[in-house]
Amino acid sequence: MTATQTDPPRAAKAAADAQAGEAKNKSAPAVLVPGARDGGTVDVAVAPEAPQGLIARLGRWLERDHIPNAADVRPLFAARLTDVAANRLAQQWGARYIGASDKDRRAMVGSLAQASAALEPRQDQGLRFFRRLYAQADNLRLLVDLRADLLRWRKQVSGLTVLEHELEGLLSSWFDVGMLELRPINWDSPASLLEKLIQYEAVHEIHSWEELRHRVAEDRRCYAFFHPRMSDVPLIFVEVAFAPQMAGNVQLLLDPHVPSDPPQKARWAIFYSISNTQPGLRGISFGNFLLKRVIDELLRELPRLKSFATLSPIPGFADWLGKQDGKALHALLHDKTERQQAQDDPEAGAKWVQRLRDAAAGQASDTVQRNGLRLALHYLKSMKNGQPLDPVARFHLGNGARIERLNWGADCSAKGMAQSCGIMANYLYELDQLDDNLAQLAEGKPKLGLNLRWL
Repeated sequence: MTATQTDPPRAAKAAADAQAGEAKNKSAPAVLVPGARDGGTVDVAVAPEAPQGLIARLGRWLERDHIPNAADVRPLFAARLTDVAANRLAQQWGARYIGASDKDRRAMVGSLAQASAALEPRQDQGLRFFRRLYAQADNLRLLVDLRADLLRWRKQVSGLTVLEHELEGLLSSWFDVGMLELRPINWDSPASLLEKLIQYEAVHEIHSWEELRHRVAEDRRCYAFFHPRMSDVPLIFVEVAFAPQMAGNVQLLLDPHVPSDPPQKARWAIFYSISNTQPGLRGISFGNFLLKRVIDELLRELPRLKSFATLSPIPGFADWLGKQDGKALHALLHDKTERQQAQDDPEAGAKWVQRLRDAAAGQASDTVQRNGLRLALHYLKSMKNGQPLDPVARFHLGNGARIERLNWGADCSAKGMAQSCGIMANYLYELDQLDDNLAQLAEGKPKLGLNLRWL
């Protein structure tokens, strides 16, 4: 299957509509200001003429070799939202940013940071810039991409952190979970949308259309959250498989040649891949609502389902283990001989990483497996600033799930071996236990399944 081509008549109509809209703006300019919480807009009349100085700057911005400096962009912060000249400059700034190279984008956000730092008193002028930019560009994706760049460069460009925090606050309100739409994705979905699944899959890479077809087949489910102003882009999506019992090997789940039972007969739903697609929405939490909404949808469609679990990577385990010395590992290893060998070795952790990888790729003794699972469990239970160290554990435990089981040799792909020596975790979602598990997590003690307590 190939992606569909753009419909020429539809493209021509869109261009005509854009020209008509531009002409209308020139004759009766207005600002569309997004609402504080609901993402709505308000029409605000503006003055008909712009000062010549700002129009001259607008002309200079059209030149490819001119990057707007701090003086150029200061009116975008300071001018009222009804200022026609500043609004035209914002429109031009947004268009220039969309088409700019990384180098030019970094220079443009550097100018923003300089102008922002000079605002006294600051009050809401930073928020005013972002509202103006959104209103004039009418492009929510522009703001999401801008925040991704602010996050990428905030440690390198002084002054970006304040702007990034202000934009995060606005995006949090504009992407309120109540505004998001849950949609199923299947093989009959538009090709352009299916291509985005291949592009954004962040857990288990999709190498071909045939692999994708298996992920969205009739015996699987895939759901995604969409925003009405970015309706062609899934913000986060989850892939679901069905099984007679809790799954413990992702290669078997992903193999299209392994037969599966019809979903109507399944007792377990397995969430095996959850991918956020927009770096600019990092820290804006709607993933926890996704799983709960998906569970509700699955129960409505398949009432015979009894249990819901993940088969999840442990992306930080190998990196964490490789940094541990023998003293840190002494209390964690199960076997007395292994503890003595590691005790005074500053490279003990790195050696165990390699040992676990070699064992997962070949024949592993019970002792190596037990030590590997014991080390992985200790890592998953480890907390920093009241949160689990591992980002995937942080997500699922923060949703109220519990660590139910660890699986040896569960992901022997290159990525799985590099991240976690092939070990994966099952997080169990018991709907009537989520709140109790969250309360236990708040006390610094993540909830564990019974069989993990013997590791």
